[in-house]
Amino acid sequence: MIRARQLKDWLPITKKEIEMRGWNEVDVIIVSGDAYVDHPSYGTAVIGRIIESEGFKVAIIPQPNWKDDLRDFKKFGRPKYFFGVTAGCMDSMVNHYTANKRLRSNDSYTPGGEAGFRPDYATVVYTKILKELYPDVPVLIGGIEASLRRVTHYDYWQDKLLPTILEDAPADLLVYGMGEQPLRDILKAVKSGVPLSEIREVRQVAYMAPHVPESPDWNTVELASHEDCLNDKLKYAANFKIVEVESNKWQANRIIQKVGQRTLVINPPYKIMTEEEMDASFDLPYTRMPHPKYSKRGPIPSYEMIKFSINMHRGCFGGCSFCTISAHQGKFIASRSEQSILKEVDELVAHPEFKGYISDLGGPSANMYRMKGKDESICNRCQAPSCIHPVICSNLDTSHKPLTEIYRKVDAHPGVKKAFVGSGIRYDLLVDDFNKNNQDGNHDEYMEQLVTRHVSGRLKVAPEHTSDATLRVMRKPSFKYFHKFKEKYDKIQEKHSLKQPLIPYFISSHPGCEEADMAHLAAETKDMGFRLEQVQDFTPTPMTVAEVIYYTGVHPYTLQPVKTAKSPEEKQVQNRYFFWYKPEVRNWIRNRLTKLGEKDLANKLVGNTYSHSGNTPKQHKKNKSKRR
Repeated sequence: MIRARQLKDWLPITKKEIEMRGWNEVDVIIVSGDAYVDHPSYGTAVIGRIIESEGFKVAIIPQPNWKDDLRDFKKFGRPKYFFGVTAGCMDSMVNHYTANKRLRSNDSYTPGGEAGFRPDYATVVYTKILKELYPDVPVLIGGIEASLRRVTHYDYWQDKLLPTILEDAPADLLVYGMGEQPLRDILKAVKSGVPLSEIREVRQVAYMAPHVPESPDWNTVELASHEDCLNDKLKYAANFKIVEVESNKWQANRIIQKVGQRTLVINPPYKIMTEEEMDASFDLPYTRMPHPKYSKRGPIPSYEMIKFSINMHRGCFGGCSFCTISAHQGKFIASRSEQSILKEVDELVAHPEFKGYISDLGGPSANMYRMKGKDESICNRCQAPSCIHPVICSNLDTSHKPLTEIYRKVDAHPGVKKAFVGSGIRYDLLVDDFNKNNQDGNHDEYMEQLVTRHVSGRLKVAPEHTSDATLRVMRKPSFKYFHKFKEKYDKIQEKHSLKQPLIPYFISSHPGCEEADMAHLAAETKDMGFRLEQVQDFTPTPMTVAEVIYYTGVHPYTLQPVKTAKSPEEKQVQNRYFFWYKPEVRNWIRNRLTKLGEKDLANKLVGNTYSHSGNTPKQHKKNKSKRR
C-alpha cells in the first residue's frame, strides 16, 4: 500500500507550508494559470520538481487573484533568483473560448471545473503584475502560451497580428518548447551568479535586445520585421515557413526579428531529450495527486481524466497543419525507457484509488513510441515538417514491436486488470498500402494486440476529412487509407467476436475545405455507418500552418491562395453537415445542396425530405392520410 501522503510531499503553495519547511526565503516562485496537480502531465509540476532537484527552494502560486486583490502575488515576497510564469497546460484563449468565440462555461484545470480562475492572455497579465510589484526581480516565462506566441503571430480572438509575447509581457527571458533542458542550464547559470537578464547563450530561449547580439556558435536567419508583416501578409506567411523549419531541425539556426526599435532573438532548440533525460523527468518524486488544498472544491476534470494514465513519449512527426504538438514538443520522438514506464505502472497499482484499470498507455499519438530515423545523419539535414506526409520517409523506423512488448508486459502485471489506449492512434501507420516499412509484420502484431486487449469499448482515430484536396492542406493521408484501416480493424473484430466501434474525428471549415466537401464528407461517412459525434470546428491556433492560411489566405510554403471559410455563417454552414441525421437539419441540407446544384448528393445524404420528420415522400403521404 502506498504510504500516507503528508502536506510536505507537495511543493508549497501556501505561506504555512513555507514555514513548515523552516525557509526564510524562496529561491524561485512559479505563477501558474492552472491549479497545482503534482503529476508529470502538468508542466507546472514538472518545472517545479526540476527546480527542486537542482537544489533550489521553489514555491507555486496557482491561479492567483489578478482582478481586485494582488495579495496572492505577494504572499511569498521576493524570490531570491526569479519568478517563473506560465498560463498553464493550454493557451489561455483556447482554454476560455470556443471556435465561435463564445466563452466556455468550465475549465478542466480548475477544481470543480469552474471557469473564471485565470485571465485572458494570462502570461501577459501575470508578468505585468509581477513587474509592477517587483520591478527589479527577473521573470522567466514558458509553457504552451509563451511558446506558441514567441514570434509575430495571428490572434484569432482579437482578429489581428500580434508581436512576440515578449513585447507585451515584460519578461527577461522566454523558454519555448519542452522546458527541462534549457531550465537546467538556466538554473546552473543563476546559481553561479549570472543574472537571468544576462543569460544569452542557452539554447531554446528567446529574449528582446536593443540590437542584434553577436553569436559565434550559431548562424543567424532574419525574419521580416513585425512592422513589415503588418503591412504585407505574404511576408508573415514566408516568416512562418522559416520558423517551422528552424524549430524542427537538429542543426538549426538562430532566428532574429526586428520589433519596433528592438530585436527579438530566438536561440536554436536542443536536440530531443535522450531516454535517460526523459526518465529523469518522469521519475521525479511526484505525489501524482492534486494539492490537498483543493479537496473541498471538487475534482479537477483534467486530472480525473489522466489520473491512471501513463505518458510514454513526447513529440509527433505527423506535422498536421492545424496541430500545435510539433510546434511545442517537436517532430522528433523522445521516448522513456521500458524500465521507467513499468516503474510508473507499479506506482499506479499502489495508488489507494486504483481499481486495476489503466486508462491510457499513450502519448501525443499513441503509436509513435521509439520511432525515429534509421540514419541520424539524414535527420540532421532534414527540413521536412512531417516525416509521413505526403509519404512516409524511407528513413523512418516505424516498428511497433517495442510498443507491443510494453503492452504485453503491462498486461502481465498482477495488479493490472486492463490497460487501455485512450490516446488517438495514427491509423495510417498501420495500413500496409501507406506504410511500406512493415517488413516483419510487426504492425499486424501490434494491431491484433491493440484491438483484442487495449480498446475501452471504442477506438478513437482522426482521419479529419474525406476530401483529398482538404487532406493535403491538413498534411493528412487520403481517406482511402481509412477505409483500408477499417477493413483490417473489422476483420480482427470479427475474428475475435468483438464489437468495439471506431470513433473517427473530423474537422469542419478547415482551410481548403468548401461547403460541398463537407456534404461529401457527411455522405461518405453515412455510407460507412457513422453518425458523427466527435466533431469540431476549426480554430486558428498560433504557430500552425492552418492559422497562417486562415489569416493570409495563402499557404506559407507555396504562397498560393487557399480558400477558407472565415465568417461565422460560413463556419456554421459547414458544421451543420455533420448532423445530417437530425430531423431539424435534413430539409435545410436538401435546400442548400439543391441551390449548389448537388441534387444527387442531397438524395444520397438525406433522401427526398419533405418535413422535419425526415420521412420519405411515401411515408410522408401515409402519415398525412393518418392525421386526416
